[in-house]
Parts: sequence; C-alpha cells; structure tokens
Amino acid sequence: MTEAIEKEKTPDRLQSFHGFLSTGDTEGMREALADMHPAEIAVLLESLPTDQRLQAWKEVPSEQTGEVLAQVHDKVRLTLIGTMDSDELIAATENLDTDDLADLLPDMPDEVIQQLLNTMDEQNRERLETVLPYPEDSAGGLMNVDTITVRADITLDVVLRYLRRRGEIPETTDNLVVVNRTGHYLGLLPITELLTNKPDQSVAEVMQRGVEPISADTEAHEVARIFEHRDLVTAPVVDADGRLVGRITIDDVVDVIRERADHSFMGMAGLTEEEDIFAPVITSSRRRAVWLGVNLMTAFLAAWVIGLFGATIEQLVALAVLMPIVASMGGIAGSQTLTLVIRAQALGQIGASNARQLLLKELTVGFLNGLVWATVIAVVAGLWFDSVWLGAIIAIAIMINLVVAALSGTVIPLVLKKLGADPALAGGVVLTTVTDVVGFFAFLGLATLFLV
Repeated sequence: MTEAIEKEKTPDRLQSFHGFLSTGDTEGMREALADMHPAEIAVLLESLPTDQRLQAWKEVPSEQTGEVLAQVHDKVRLTLIGTMDSDELIAATENLDTDDLADLLPDMPDEVIQQLLNTMDEQNRERLETVLPYPEDSAGGLMNVDTITVRADITLDVVLRYLRRRGEIPETTDNLVVVNRTGHYLGLLPITELLTNKPDQSVAEVMQRGVEPISADTEAHEVARIFEHRDLVTAPVVDADGRLVGRITIDDVVDVIRERADHSFMGMAGLTEEEDIFAPVITSSRRRAVWLGVNLMTAFLAAWVIGLFGATIEQLVALAVLMPIVASMGGIAGSQTLTLVIRAQALGQIGASNARQLLLKELTVGFLNGLVWATVIAVVAGLWFDSVWLGAIIAIAIMINLVVAALSGTVIPLVLKKLGADPALAGGVVLTTVTDVVGFFAFLGLATLFLV
C-alpha cells in the first residue's frame, strides 16, 4: 500500500521537480528530497529522463543515498553508481542492512568492494559473508542476518533482561528464534508469549516447536508462497545442516511479489521487469528488436500457410474477410488458458500429479466455447455471404482452433518450464504462432476441399 501511495504522489512530485529543474533551483530540490522517504526518491528518480535523473541525484541527502540505491531498479542503480567515487559509495553503504548491502555489491567496482570489506568490523564482515554465497533470488539472498536468538533452557525473565540490556531490536521482530548450543533451529518464541507468561517460566515451556524454518536455498517465489499461505510476518532461515543463518521479513517478500508481477506483465511484451523507461534509445531498440525479429519469423510462417492457399483466396474473396476472425478467436482463447496456467505455475499449483486433469478440463472448456461461438459465427457468415457451406466451414475451423488453443495454452508453458525457458516471456509468441497456423490451415484447407 505504501508503494501505491508513493506512485500516486509521483505525478505531483514530478511536476514540482520539473519546475525546480527548469529554473535550476537546487535549494528547492534539496528541500523537497529531504522531506521524502528513500522509496519515494527511488520512484521519482526512475520517473525522470537520464539527464534530469542525474541532476536530481546530486541533490539527494548523503544519508539517504544508500537506501535509495537499494530501492531503485538495477539498470537505474548502475547509472547512479557510475556517478559516485569510492568514498561516496563507501559512505552510502555503511549503514545499510546486510541483505541490502549484499544486493548492491555485484553492481559496485571491485576496488570499492575491497575497500568496503576492509573498513568493516569482524562481526559485520561475517554477517555479509553469510549472505553473499546465496543467489539474490533465494531465501538466503533475501534474509537479514540480524536475528535475536535465545536458548530453550533459560527463563523468560532472563530473556526480558537481555532485551532491555540490548536496547534496540531488529525491525519487524514478532518472534525470537530458539536455538541450541550449536546454533541449530529449535522453534520460535513469540513476543506475545514472552510478555504474557510468567517470568519464571522457561523458554522451552512456551516456545512454538511446530513452525518449520525456510531453507536458505529455497527460491524467492516459493518463499513468497510460504508467507502467503502461512500468513507470516517473519520466518527463520536455516542452512542445509539446520543451523540458523538469518530471517526473512514481510517487506522483502512484498518486493518479491511485486517483481514477479512486473516480470509477468512485462514478459507478455518481451520486456524485462528492470526496463528503464528512459533508457538510451539504442539500448531499448536493441532489446525490443530481438522479440520483434522472433515475431517476424512467426508472422512469415503464418503468411506462408496463407500463401499455400493463394489460388483459393483469389476465387473466394469472402475467405480473406473471415480469416482474421478465425485467428483472433484462437489467439484470445489460447491467451486465456496460457495466462491461467502461468499463474498456476507461479503459485505452485501445477505438478505432474494434476497436469493431465488440467489439460482435460481446458480441452473441455475449449470444445464447449468452440461449439457455442462456432454456431454463432456460422449463422452470421452464412447470412452475410449467403452460403451455408461457408458458414459450416468457418464453424469447423473455429472449433478446431479453439480446441488447439486450449491444448497449446496448457502444454506450451509446461514444456517451456521443463526446458528451463520462461513461459511468461516466450509463451505468448509460441502460442500466437500455433493458433494462427492451425486456424488458417484449417479454414483455408477446408475451403479448398469443399468450396473451390
């Protein structure tokens, strides 16, 4: 919700900033940026053209630069880092959480990384080294190592005294993590249990033992699914030996959910979720040209099929008029199934055990919709061109294409995922090719057999 509010504010911020930028009012920019949260500044910077973005970046308060770098998209971050010297980068990152710092390090120059490690105390260096081995899109990459641990054999009074002596506790702390002497995870001690039970009770008496930790190797999208299903605010993370290595908080999971939604949405157009709206023209053109080229090849394939029946179309112009209907109906029906299956894959709802049932269900839906709309189109086409045979042929072609669309929309994402490809990125192109080719071939082929 916070991000939604920030995005609603962005047009007003942009309008104000354009005024500051056009007049060169650096003082106005500084005052405006000082009143913003780092996340708001990140959204603002991503909304500005590159030259204005860099101009505004110079005025961001130094104490906020690290948080802003952690919030912006990768492509924008690289541009901003390129304007900073070693001292500025080290100063910007010194107060960042370990997980945010680990995300930034791959984008920093090697010499800055080495200087940063040399300036860290031993405890912070060990924390960072705990996170670095894990991929960014895994539980280990998401986790924060700043976790409060307690032992099961101490009393709640001892825990309370320890927390008072400690002073600050990590943000979003709803549970303390219970471990044994070797650091292996045993369970959770909810803050509510700590505050509402008698001080002389032991941690072992009130702790929750049945809460499963998340493995550090778990993929980020699976972490998001676990948080959603269990209504979690935080979750402990363990290594392969069951030792506690950190915890994941809900704010990190919200970022994962948003990124996956962006990925699916942008993937339908062959783009990435990190696409910078003000990236250099050549860069944007090059990225998009790849999928335009793929689409062109598939379009040539569909055109080749049409070309096979050129003589038929010349003799019966009505076929050219009705061809887009066949392709469009198949494309829409296939897209509906494709979207459903890709979403189910993202939620972990499809596996080997239920893929066949899903396929049968989608084929049935395709057949029933085909039956209904084929009848409607047959009547319209028959009356329009005064030809019962033409109406019957387009009806059969629609039936065939909708069933094939259902089949393709189900099978294509399953096969692509099996091959390691991204269904959200490649599925639409493959599906469109299949429905166009099958639809044109069925319609024009039947017309050639029975009308010419």
